[in-house]
Amino acid sequence: MLPIFSPVEELKNDLFEQKQVKVYIKRDDLIHPFISGNKWRKLKYVLADARDSNKNHLVSFGGAYSNHLLALACAGAKFGFKTTGIIRGDEPRKLNHQLFLCQQFGMDFLFVSRETYRNKPQLFFNNFANDPDAYFIDEGGAGNLALPGCAELLDELPEPYDHIFLACGTGTTLAGLAMGAFQRNLSTKIEGIAVLKGADFLHSDIQQLIGTDPKFTLHLDYHQGGYAKTNTEYLNWLFDFNKTGLLLDHVYTGKMMFALFDLISKDYFKPGSRILTIHTGGLTGLIGLNNEQ
Repeated sequence: MLPIFSPVEELKNDLFEQKQVKVYIKRDDLIHPFISGNKWRKLKYVLADARDSNKNHLVSFGGAYSNHLLALACAGAKFGFKTTGIIRGDEPRKLNHQLFLCQQFGMDFLFVSRETYRNKPQLFFNNFANDPDAYFIDEGGAGNLALPGCAELLDELPEPYDHIFLACGTGTTLAGLAMGAFQRNLSTKIEGIAVLKGADFLHSDIQQLIGTDPKFTLHLDYHQGGYAKTNTEYLNWLFDFNKTGLLLDHVYTGKMMFALFDLISKDYFKPGSRILTIHTGGLTGLIGLNNEQ
């Protein structure tokens, strides 16, 4: 398994000083170039279970720019698994950078219609029921086995924080952290920035994973128009932030950090608050933004 190297760094900004808050970032993007951030944390025990179950063919799902599929392809190559990515949408004439990298790691692809894609268990059964080595992994690595790997992040922190902030797609990482904080009796507030438009359903999805006892907060108004959507104000802010030398992507970590700056400016946090942000990796996705410009 991968060794964890994920330091915590303090971020400096005049706004933080003005509002008397301390902001830090846990650099999970440094865990691995491709199996980075929460992708590795979610996959860690999934891969262990596949190995224990004598399954050597990992099958998972995602869009054409999926960071999860890239992490899975690399992990499969590194740890000796065959991998297949079931891709939402028509097969392109030319692979984008993300799928090209997946292919370099040996991943096979199955492109399916968006309608067919909706029923992932049925899709897996239809195509791999006769493959005794095939192992189902949900989109984004979501599921119960992802939770303990995400919760372990809390054990690596050098000191306590009042708030932990992160971007949310499926909500699995947030669920793991909320569960971990509850199990460890931490008073830290776990707060997620939804990157999907209309993501209120994440409340019930997360509670289905961890129950109603672990507490968390979801901020639903910072999606910038929807998943992978951007606008001029947001992109100008992101490009200015990236010039500080800490690179964020436009789909996940950028939206999280933009939201944090806005909430700080609106006095959401008490003076003296200590806030930890989580860099969940996936920086190769930023290359896709260049192709859209």
